[in-house]
Order: sequence, then structure tokens, then C-alpha cells
Amino acid sequence: MEILDGKLLSKKIKEEIKLEVDGFLANGERAPHLVAVLVGDDPASKFYVKSKMKSCKQVGFKSTNMVVDKSITQVELLNIIDGLNKNQGVDGYIVQLPLPAHLDVDTVLEAISPDKDVDGFHPVNMGRLILGLDTFIPATPLGILEILKRYNIPTEGKDVVIVGRSNIVGKPMSICLSQKGYPGNSTVTIVHSRTENIEDKLKQADIIIAAIGKPQFVKEHMVKEGAVVIDVGINRVEDSSKKSGYSLVGDVDFINVAPKCSYITPVPGGVGLMTVTALMINTLKSYKKRYGFE
Repeated sequence: MEILDGKLLSKKIKEEIKLEVDGFLANGERAPHLVAVLVGDDPASKFYVKSKMKSCKQVGFKSTNMVVDKSITQVELLNIIDGLNKNQGVDGYIVQLPLPAHLDVDTVLEAISPDKDVDGFHPVNMGRLILGLDTFIPATPLGILEILKRYNIPTEGKDVVIVGRSNIVGKPMSICLSQKGYPGNSTVTIVHSRTENIEDKLKQADIIIAAIGKPQFVKEHMVKEGAVVIDVGINRVEDSSKKSGYSLVGDVDFINVAPKCSYITPVPGGVGLMTVTALMINTLKSYKKRYGFE
């Protein structure tokens, strides 16, 4: 069993990005610029945005954290988005989710320019993904693809089971791995809360990608010997032995599943770190496309 080390891989990719950015700066170009729009003061959202800003600093990007009051109206938020779309000094931006209940997420995401949609959630970018065209791949699936590629994990002809059908992970991940090329050429099944005989389907999988948001959902008896397991879940569970009162666990019962696997991602230290790094990859991609560097 080998650990798919997201921390180590993230560090390596960030170093590669910084080398590119240093080259642009040495040639008199400006640094890539990522903006994060944070609506309200949700603690988890604040933590995620902070980690993204930290990563920007590590790779040499300019970053801007736009914090707006949670009472902002839909029109006011759309005006901010319009300004970011028109700002030539911004290469990519994200609107941190979730949004307050009075704001319509679909309307907000559709207002983002597809050319600056480094989260990859815009319908145009999703459509391009389905067609196999060049686009921004959503950050978590892109992070997983980098893990598979950098660890040389075979995907061609493999049976992949994705647990969860979200627009953020499950659906785009299924598209990526069923496309021609590498990582890809897989036979992909998505299972979810309405799937019958989930355990039987998981037992057939060469690669399992767990993104269902249920702590330790995937158990030892659901995984065949030698499977590759990618755990996307990050869940808080009560743990009196910890000062915080909780521990972070994934959607996979890591302790019992790991011995059966050929490869497995840990939680934390796996996919989560690669998701943030993938956002850096997409921002650099946007910058290079806008200035004709690729």
C-alpha cells in the first residue's frame, strides 16, 4: 500500500508554478492575479479563502480577498462580478460557496466570465468539458487527475466507481475519466443515495473516488484487494481526545481500508490540498491564455 501524498505533491507543483511566474516577472511581465469574493463571515469559507490566498503568495501570484457583507443584494453582487469581468488586471476569480440563502447561486455563477472562471463551474466551461475541449476543469477533479498522473496510476480500461453525483466533484470527475487520453479511457459508474446495491458495485472497482460527504462511508468489505482509493471527503467527528473536540476524517474508513489498497489518499493531507493547488494551476492557465503565453 502506498500513500498518495497530497502535501508533497502540492508542494512540488507550487514550486513548478513559482518557477514559471519568476520567469514572467524577470521578463518584465506582471504576476498572475486571483481574486476571491467572500460573502459574509462563515468560518469554514473564511478558512478556505485564507488557504487560497496563502497558496497565491507561495507561487508568486497577486491575490485579493474581497469580503462583502452577508446582507449584500443579488444586484450588488452581480455588479461586483461585472467589474471583475471587465478588470484587465484580474486573470481569474472565484465566488466562495456556499452563499447566503437569499442569493441565487446559479445566477451568480452564470454571471462570471467563462474566461475567468477558474473554479470551472460556469455552464460554458462544463459544456466544453463534456465535449472534450480545452477548458477550466473544476479544482477538485483537476487535483485528482494530477494525483493519478503524477503517481502514474493506470486508468485505461479500469473500472472506476465515483461515490457522489455533485456538480463540483462527481459529475465532472466522471466526464474527465471517461474521456480519451490519460488520465482517462476508464469505464465510469456513479453511485449515489438512490443507487441499489452500492456495495456490490464498489467491490468491482479498480479505482474508487469517494465524494459523498458521509464520514467513513466506504468500509473494508466494500473494497477489493489492490484497489486505488481517492478520498475527497472532509468531515468533522467528535473526538474527546483532541483539544478541539473533533477529528477530521474522510468518506473512507482509512484505518481498515488502507491495508487492502495499492494506493490511497489520506485525510487530511490528500485531495484537499490538491484542490487548492489546482486553483493555482487554473489561474496560471488563464493568465497564460490571456497574454498568449501558451
